[in-house]
Amino acid sequence: MLRQRADEVPEVTDEILALVADLFDTMYAAEGIGLAANQVGVTQRVAVVDVEDHPRMVLINPVIVEQEGKTRSEEGCLSIPDLFGDVDRAELIVVETTLLDGTRQRNELKNFPARAVQHEIDHMDGVLFLDHLGVLKRRMLLKKWKKLRKGTTGYLKEASPASASGP
Repeated sequence: MLRQRADEVPEVTDEILALVADLFDTMYAAEGIGLAANQVGVTQRVAVVDVEDHPRMVLINPVIVEQEGKTRSEEGCLSIPDLFGDVDRAELIVVETTLLDGTRQRNELKNFPARAVQHEIDHMDGVLFLDHLGVLKRRMLLKKWKKLRKGTTGYLKEASPASASGP
């Protein structure tokens, strides 16, 4: 499911509103800063992002309409915990997204908020941060992942409900 392009959301329904609430709860429980619906088994173009010093964001059918600059920084992912790699991203983006009331809005984001949104849009397109790394770095991280996961089944990270408090 992580490698599939998620489906467009035709309209914001009560089910989508519930999904957004669940995504925030799950993201906070896992101590993340962003989470896309397909990371929890729902193939819809919905994601949430909450980074310091920026209002939390809901992304429904997001489209990057402008981008400029380039910056490299370390990224990780809730779907592949404990692995990190340097990824090049646009420094500034303009993203158009549907809001919870069904209207479309454009937002200009730069630096860390822009990086987080690009990461979540990648998820909705079936792309992992590992795909942005060179072949050798990706192989090294996947080898580390297998070693970390030795003797375990599945790819889930435990998150306790008690740690699900967020803003």
